[in-house]
Amino acid sequence: MDAKQHARARMTILEREDRDFVATLTMNAPERLNALSDAMLLALQTTFDEIAEDRSVRAVILRGTGKAFCAGHDLKEMQAGRQAPDGGAAYFADLFTRCATMMQRIQSLPQPVIAQVHGIATAAGCQLVATCDLAIADDETRFGVNGVNIGLFCSTPMVALTRNINRKAAFEMLTTGRFINAREAQEVGLINRAVHADTLERDTLDLAHAIAAKLPSAVKIGKQAFYQQAQMTTADAYVYTGDVMVQNMLKDDTNEGITAFLEKRKPDWP
Repeated sequence: MDAKQHARARMTILEREDRDFVATLTMNAPERLNALSDAMLLALQTTFDEIAEDRSVRAVILRGTGKAFCAGHDLKEMQAGRQAPDGGAAYFADLFTRCATMMQRIQSLPQPVIAQVHGIATAAGCQLVATCDLAIADDETRFGVNGVNIGLFCSTPMVALTRNINRKAAFEMLTTGRFINAREAQEVGLINRAVHADTLERDTLDLAHAIAAKLPSAVKIGKQAFYQQAQMTTADAYVYTGDVMVQNMLKDDTNEGITAFLEKRKPDWP
């Protein structure tokens, strides 16, 4: 497949629309419940890499077409991988590495990423929700890390899940395969809020626009610091974030923002 063919295939499986500083990415493989196939992982990775360099984008929305947000890894592709002489060991290792790289790319993006969730988000699809910086869901959505039901413990989804919700709730989901509804997902912190299906798109856009209205350099600094400090001790986190605040204060746009606030006017930002 040449570069043009690859680009067309990527646009088919992952659609992108940019408007008002917001990039909306739509996973478009409804017949597979938007599974994280090899093609979907590549499309997501490539598109996130492009967005990271795109200064016209200040927020990203990730959503899916059809009945589901995302049903996790493509089990048919995984089973096909078993046909290799090594039983699929190399393919599986590469698959989970590529998936982890894509997930981490979301959190290393300068722009916040909002999951707009509906239907179901299962296994690596639930991992995708947990990985996104923010998430809003249709109140009929169900979430699960249910691989244990077919003998495959959701070990990689567990990484994102346990960094979003309390350990006992996460362990129960992982070991029982039990699905939780959107209200419970909100209560345990997996999503920001559950809304009616009729307002899901509007509410998600409202959140994206609220972020896009802020100074992009400040949001970029803050997002990076958010994830870095979370891995530190309290004392180290204060030292690190103090340095971050200094860097932020020294920016000309920050000076303008504070001056404008004191002068009771809107900041003159690009």
